[in-house]
Amino acid sequence: MRLSHLLCLFSLFITLAWLTSCNTKTEEKEKTSSSKPNIILIFADDMGYGDLGVYGATAWETPNLDQMAADGVRFTQFYVPHAVCSASRAALLTGTYSNRLEIFGALDHTATHGLNSEEMTIAEMLKANGYATGMVGKWHLGHQVPFLPTEQGFDSYYGLPYSNDMWPHHPEAKDYYPPLPVYRNATVIDTLDAQSMLTTHYTEEAIKFIEKSKDRPFFLYFAHSMPHVPLFVSDKFKGKSKQGLYGDVMMEVDWSVGEVRKKIEELGIADNTIIIFTSDNGPWLSYGEHAGLTGGLREGKGTSWDGGIREPGIFVWPGHFPAGKVEEQAAMTIDILPTLAEITGSNLPELPIDGRSILAILEGKEMEAKPYFAYYNTNELQAVIHGQWKLVLPHSYRSIPEGTTRRKDGIPVKYHMLKLEEDALFDLKNDPNETTDVSANNPEILAKLNQFAEEARADMGDALTKTEGTGLRKAGRVE
Repeated sequence: MRLSHLLCLFSLFITLAWLTSCNTKTEEKEKTSSSKPNIILIFADDMGYGDLGVYGATAWETPNLDQMAADGVRFTQFYVPHAVCSASRAALLTGTYSNRLEIFGALDHTATHGLNSEEMTIAEMLKANGYATGMVGKWHLGHQVPFLPTEQGFDSYYGLPYSNDMWPHHPEAKDYYPPLPVYRNATVIDTLDAQSMLTTHYTEEAIKFIEKSKDRPFFLYFAHSMPHVPLFVSDKFKGKSKQGLYGDVMMEVDWSVGEVRKKIEELGIADNTIIIFTSDNGPWLSYGEHAGLTGGLREGKGTSWDGGIREPGIFVWPGHFPAGKVEEQAAMTIDILPTLAEITGSNLPELPIDGRSILAILEGKEMEAKPYFAYYNTNELQAVIHGQWKLVLPHSYRSIPEGTTRRKDGIPVKYHMLKLEEDALFDLKNDPNETTDVSANNPEILAKLNQFAEEARADMGDALTKTEGTGLRKAGRVE
């Protein structure tokens, strides 16, 4: 065979090999882009809107969460619908206002009710779509066995059944609570006499779940107990912040987020993993320097002013959500479930939910504003949010007396009660601190938000106006 023929054949072989390689890479890329993303939902406890560097904190550093914001979408108007632990968590996991589900307040060791098994959680929704599901951290939706995470769609669970202050050393109710139990799945494996390693142990368990689940789509719900009081921090961060113990705790929570991100990078799955970070309600202001920062927002935990319900909201998905996007459109934790349903192609719950998919917002698009409602106590409708506007309805709320010194020892001061006598309308875009009632200048907007309130009352009821709702469901109960 002539040399020229050999060269032609060799050239043809190289071309075919190159084409085959290109096709293989294209198929692999298509397979990767169409595969279900892993999902990590990180939920802090009692963290203030101003507790991260990108939201204004300066007395401590949060480099990992700041980097998350640089890598994804950071909301400036992201809400929880209930400014208290159990209610906020029920809403997050079901996409539904928790007052609709008969979950109020913060359940403790005496509770005989919890999240009804007929409600579908994010875990149950994703598990039905082939996901491995795991939870680490604070549950707080019923400590009785029928209500534990492993009965609500999670394959595995490690953590506390309720808040970390519900233990014998509570500063205002000593010896009222039993020893604080640590669960693995449905079994108590330990009780806590100290909590300095709690964030570290949570982080280790989260990383174990990620490593174990890396070869299939997974959902990790990582619910930190910190920075809820009592504050504890490991020696790794003790004395590290300029502020003191609260700053140390925030730096350790930030470290934990960094460890999770580092692990998914090491495993090569970062590009196909969605990470969401937010918190359950604002800071517990009565605890002084053991409480976080509202970033100038009005009031804190236990109120429906923005200091109680506006939270950091950071969403990262490389190649899908724009990096460094600061998003001013309003959204709420009830939107997370339907958003994940749209992304993963999962079926929504059969029972009606209240959230909507905000995938379009996360992709950098505009969506029509949706009315959001803030409920507190036993089914009190206290506020309506619609875009930049917020209607605060007449109600009583707790506040720290003016001039009170912030205590440094972890002992809370006493609240006093204030009463809002009439409707108050606020322009959150120009007045995020809710200082000036603009009702008189905006009668049409006031009427529109009041109409939203009337529709919510007819659906979910309202104790303040003694309205019975037609769309209420029952919590689960045991004898």
